[in-house]
Amino acid sequence: MKKFFNKRIVLGMVLVFTFHLSPFTSVRAQMQAVFAYSTFYAQTADMPYVETYLSFDAWTMQFVQMDNGSYRATAEVLTVLKQSDSVCYVKKYDLNSPTVASLDELNFNFLDVQRFSVKNGIYDLEITLRDKGSDRPASTVTEKLVVNYDKAHPAMSSLQLMSSATPTQKENILSRGGYDMEPYVSDFYPEQVAQLHYYFEVYNIDQELGQKPFIVMAFIEQQETGIRVDGLQTVVRKNSSSLVPVYGSLDIAQLSSGNYNLVVELRNKDNQLMLYKKVPFFRSNPGVMGAELSDFATTFAGRYTNEDQLNVYLDALYPLASNQERTVASELIRRPGLEEKQAFLYRFWQVRYPMSAEAEWLKYKERVDYVQATFSYPLTQGIHTDRGRVYLQYGPPDFVRDEKNFVSVSKLGTTFKGSTETMQTRGTISNDEMTNPSQGHIYYLPYQLWRYNKLPTDDPDRVFLFWDEHRSGYYTLLNSNARGEVQDPLWERRLSRQQIGENMVGEVGEQFNRGY
Repeated sequence: MKKFFNKRIVLGMVLVFTFHLSPFTSVRAQMQAVFAYSTFYAQTADMPYVETYLSFDAWTMQFVQMDNGSYRATAEVLTVLKQSDSVCYVKKYDLNSPTVASLDELNFNFLDVQRFSVKNGIYDLEITLRDKGSDRPASTVTEKLVVNYDKAHPAMSSLQLMSSATPTQKENILSRGGYDMEPYVSDFYPEQVAQLHYYFEVYNIDQELGQKPFIVMAFIEQQETGIRVDGLQTVVRKNSSSLVPVYGSLDIAQLSSGNYNLVVELRNKDNQLMLYKKVPFFRSNPGVMGAELSDFATTFAGRYTNEDQLNVYLDALYPLASNQERTVASELIRRPGLEEKQAFLYRFWQVRYPMSAEAEWLKYKERVDYVQATFSYPLTQGIHTDRGRVYLQYGPPDFVRDEKNFVSVSKLGTTFKGSTETMQTRGTISNDEMTNPSQGHIYYLPYQLWRYNKLPTDDPDRVFLFWDEHRSGYYTLLNSNARGEVQDPLWERRLSRQQIGENMVGEVGEQFNRGY
């Protein structure tokens, strides 16, 4: 069973969110991977450390044939840890997949684990990935990382979901406390997985309890209600120490489909809560029907009984979905299960609009239908295109400029990014060019300029510029001034096929700045 691309990160504990390099589609040209991290405390060095996990879905990567005839994919990974404007840690490396004899053997994931020490503080953790066998650009995500451990106070490490723990035969990157700990880098538990394993460490609990023991309680609760699931709880007694490793498991074979939290609590002998952590997960278990699952057949989502169509609708939710929802939808799309998909579609809109879920879905469905009809390309659905994604996420633009053969007749050298003094100092432009600019033609590749007068959670007048790089009718996002979108300082130079100097603004650049 393949895992899919999500990432986990949260303050001091592992929480799941999706780091999609592409939408939910399984098209191999769009790399999918799973990123997660945990934080721990090395007491002997009095130094916290971060452990990162990357799990790549081999099927979504581009494998290249080597000299010996076998195939291998390579991901370029860049990890940067920043605090304010200072770079505290950086590592760039190539991660090679296992080799395969045939491209029919790609139904596997491969894992990468890294560790690095950090001081206590608040950081921005930035991960950039690129499939070196593909011409697709790299994708980057940045998330907040909080590290807070010390000798004097009790603390828990990240609560880490595990695939397995086996006695260490030879020390390696997975070794910890005498065991090789293989992380479970997903928040999705399919029906084939009957056990939920977890691991965490307790530090300096003896500072508070002395030699007294304490209780570790682990249980599963419903995410929406906080109600504990009957029968899914373990209680163990631990002796206090400066370091207490805890490995446990819960039998989830009879846990019905739904959203849950794994919760771990540390309590003293008087049952007082000292520390706790929780991590969310989604269980898919159609063989054990929950009481509410079949009820979704009577909602608006129950009207969609064609699974292929339901897959499209779930896939189209990507621009609006939360990180965890993206992970769950990715899994549901890859496997049969009509009622689970109906339930997911209903929950998605009911949570956001309790009083008007159906009406909001029908408005969004109009966008989906428009995008599919307008932006689809051979072998690529409209919802998987850049224009489709922007349209779904932000709605129809307020202004569109569509140019197929735009030619600018201008005084070359009359408009620059930066002062003329700076340009001359850098040697970008000569004195003669400054005083005698020449008349010229600049030929641009086909492009579309979309302006939004106001985007939610952003400033007014946000602009998106899409280009048809190969004149094939397939447009990709080249540049935008919207928060979190692609921003390329050399975009006009690329659009003009290098006819625009690096520090110049041409006529299309002026259009972009004006928004029309």
